[in-house]
Amino acid sequence: MDSFFDSVYRIVEKIPRGKVVSYSQIARMLGNPRAARQVGWAMRRCPDGLPWQRVVMADGVITGGLYAELRRVRLKAEGVPFLPDGRVDMKACRWNGRE
Repeated sequence: MDSFFDSVYRIVEKIPRGKVVSYSQIARMLGNPRAARQVGWAMRRCPDGLPWQRVVMADGVITGGLYAELRRVRLKAEGVPFLPDGRVDMKACRWNGRE
C-alpha cells in the first residue's frame, strides 16, 4: 500500500508546465479534504525531479521559506501569471487534475 506522501507525489508529477495546484486541492484529489497540512509536510520532503514549485497556497501565495523566491522565478520562467500583489493568478493557471 502506498503512503500518503507517495500519493501526493504521483499528483505533483502530473502537474503540467505553466499550471499550479494548491495544497488543499491535492488533499481533495486524494479524497481527504482536511489533509492540506499533510500535503505541505509531504512537499517539504519532495523527491528531486518533481515540479515542487507548482504547488502553492489556495489564494496564490507562494510559500517555501528560503525557497519562495526560487519558486517564484521558476514559475515565472514557465509562464505562470502573477497578480499585481505578487500572488499567482490562480484563476488563470489552476490545474484541474485532468489536463
